[in-house]
Amino acid sequence: MTKPTVLLLGEIDHAHKEWNALSSIAELIEPKARSREEFIQECKSGAFDKVSVAYRTFQSVAITGLIDEELVAVLPEGLKFIAHNGAGYDQIDVHACTKHDIRVSNVPTAVDDATADVNMFLILGALRGFNTSMIALRNGHWKGSPPPPLGHDPQGKVLGILGMGGIGRNLMKKAAAFGMTTQYYNRSPLSEELSGGAKYVTFDELLATSDVLSLNLPLNKQTRHIISTKEFEKMKKGVVIVNTARGAVMDEDALVKALDKGTVWSCGLDVFEEEPKVHPGLVANPNVMLVPHMGTWTVETQTKMEIWCIENVRSAVEKGVLKSPVGEQKDF
Repeated sequence: MTKPTVLLLGEIDHAHKEWNALSSIAELIEPKARSREEFIQECKSGAFDKVSVAYRTFQSVAITGLIDEELVAVLPEGLKFIAHNGAGYDQIDVHACTKHDIRVSNVPTAVDDATADVNMFLILGALRGFNTSMIALRNGHWKGSPPPPLGHDPQGKVLGILGMGGIGRNLMKKAAAFGMTTQYYNRSPLSEELSGGAKYVTFDELLATSDVLSLNLPLNKQTRHIISTKEFEKMKKGVVIVNTARGAVMDEDALVKALDKGTVWSCGLDVFEEEPKVHPGLVANPNVMLVPHMGTWTVETQTKMEIWCIENVRSAVEKGVLKSPVGEQKDF
């Protein structure tokens, strides 16, 4: 019996043993293409006609471009599963995949701890205003001349989480250790068990009453620029904002203006609208802590993510189902 074929889009950096073990149940191949144009031509040439499952990384977008309608339309008809190595999957047009009978999976919980750790680091740094003096110290000016304004303690502050998924719930537990209370807004309230006692509030109430606003929601057409000028006007003066989700859930131009006005006291960002470019108004502002998308940048988490994604591939090959289908395809 002929083995099914699995296409690797990107690199396996850590879980080599687990990946190589797939060779017992599937033929493992890689594209020769090094650009979207070349990849589309390779698809049209029939090189991938035997492929039924694809494993893809975030970085593979450099080869394929976005997994959009144009690309999905030229993928082999036999490709029925895309296992994406990441929690966020905004590089993939799930609607287009569904239309072409392709199932998509992600790695939802493997990233929770590491991302929430960076989230908490940014909350503490932004609240305390550390960035200004870290810059001054490296320039030989100790705390700064004049010294920066005093920062703020996390104890007693209200953390507002926009998007209380796995990362948001993990963050809530970490924030509680620092004496913060949590409220959240989702499209619908969580069960008492999942919410962990956090208060469910309306979107407007979240904006108006949070001392720290953390963005932890996925990026899609509905959430793009969900935080913009109108939303900043509803916030507490002096709010701290942290984003470890996707850059485009917040309007960076509007954020720069809110920082300049003092509406936003400081912010911590791990993600940006046009990565790897960063808005010059954010780079120039010493009250902005910047991290270059390192939420999952650890050996342990990257390994967990790869293993989880490989398990999705194995499940697709052996059982014809994915271990963790994306939310839009739960009933597909």
